[in-house]
Amino acid sequence: MKLLSKKQIYEADRLTVKRQGVSSTDLMERAGTEVFNWMHGRMQGAQVPIHIFCGIGNNGGDGLVLARHLIVHGYEVHTYVVNYSEKRSKDFLINYDRIKEVTKNWPIVLNKGSQLPDILEQDIIVDAIFGIGINRPPDPWVLDLFKHLQSAKAFILSVDIPSGLFMDRALEQPNHALKSNYTLSFQTPKLIFFLKESSQYSTQWEVLDIGLDMQYLSEVQVTDELIGKNEVLVRYKPRDKYAHKGDYGHALMVGGSFGKIGAMILSAKSCLYAGAGLVTAFLPGCGYSIMQSSIPEVMVETDEHETHLTNINTRVKPDVIGVGMGMGTNEQSVKAIGELLKRFQGPYVLDADAINILAAHHELIKHIPKNSILTPHKGELRRLIGDWTDDFEMLKMCSDFSEKHGLIIIVKGAHSITVNGPKRYINTTGNPGMATAGSGDVLSGIVTALIAQKYEPLEAALMGVYLHGKAGDIGVEEQGYQSLVAHHLIDNLGKAYLSLFEQIVEQEADQEPEQP
Repeated sequence: MKLLSKKQIYEADRLTVKRQGVSSTDLMERAGTEVFNWMHGRMQGAQVPIHIFCGIGNNGGDGLVLARHLIVHGYEVHTYVVNYSEKRSKDFLINYDRIKEVTKNWPIVLNKGSQLPDILEQDIIVDAIFGIGINRPPDPWVLDLFKHLQSAKAFILSVDIPSGLFMDRALEQPNHALKSNYTLSFQTPKLIFFLKESSQYSTQWEVLDIGLDMQYLSEVQVTDELIGKNEVLVRYKPRDKYAHKGDYGHALMVGGSFGKIGAMILSAKSCLYAGAGLVTAFLPGCGYSIMQSSIPEVMVETDEHETHLTNINTRVKPDVIGVGMGMGTNEQSVKAIGELLKRFQGPYVLDADAINILAAHHELIKHIPKNSILTPHKGELRRLIGDWTDDFEMLKMCSDFSEKHGLIIIVKGAHSITVNGPKRYINTTGNPGMATAGSGDVLSGIVTALIAQKYEPLEAALMGVYLHGKAGDIGVEEQGYQSLVAHHLIDNLGKAYLSLFEQIVEQEADQEPEQP
């Protein structure tokens, strides 16, 4: 699913009006009506006081359309206009006139110094104050209104976007936006729903289809895309009946150090479970017996040193190398990584201490083959590209680094983001239970396995992150957040793959004729 920028949303509105032969007022009516349908479908006429706070732009106009429909259907509605400017949009004024046709009372106008309404905790607040066009922080008296609404502890529903949030930059202060319980986003989600700093302003969100021009939506090129089941399924490569293990690649997993062989066990095992035909683990001598007894399907080679890597002298000819898990940053290991990068010019998946080594030795980055994949968590990312002030700056720095070096970066987090130059792909699977030791090692193994199976590196990154998160979502249903650990992700990888086809299987079953 494409995430449109503010400019692209305005263009979608413009082309919809032009191509469908409707007015902008008609489009506002659609949007407000869809919000009404959503609320009415859930409330079914329940008499709960609804307080609708409308701005004086198009978002406020949407709120007035909603208020009119709710009033017509017998709900107890209290409508307010937050008079923060002398300017009003044309469509707001049209709907301001329309609402007087269905109620004897005009909306209450709130100005600076106005007495704020009493709202009970069991009431509902609809936030239609600021839309996507806001370009400066709200005035102090509007911020006081935000504070008043939050203090009521009532359920807050935001129309399109929580008021005060910017589409393309961070807030200047945390209290400059309203925190809502639910946001109904028109046509497309917003990038800010998936960034840590801004996502806290809407606990949940849902997209409402308001019928924007489909040709434009299908053709427009965007910076950000959501990756879900449909986007992964079209990339899946089915296996040939007569295939053999050599057809699915030989993955070499390199890493480990004394006390951290477990990281290599997790990455090597996940590489196997994700479908690599052959997996060889290269680790210090101390890991030989542990790896052989833990995963008999994995071949093992060892360094001449017992506790850490000093010379990655392997006899295998891998299709891809995953490196860094549990490796440490010993000076000899740094040298060994540098020599490996110069010697093997196939694709890499670099994780953990391999990234820390690159951060401390930037001169090694030039030896990494193009389209190799880095999988840092936020701490490793800071060491690699430098610190940032907010999530938007972080994404810009990632894109710059990716484009400069020709590398793909998977920024791990609640919504892991795969950065490929200017393009960003936001994952939709995963949960807080995956914030546990070894989860990243499993991801590295999965992505490495997919490259071994001849997926293009970007495809491997997108599929790997999705399957990793899906395995976590399946596992948490049995284990709960607190008890989910890394090996549960591996155990559920098979189910994650199968889940890609669940709907197809159900549809086929529905079409089967009944047995006589």
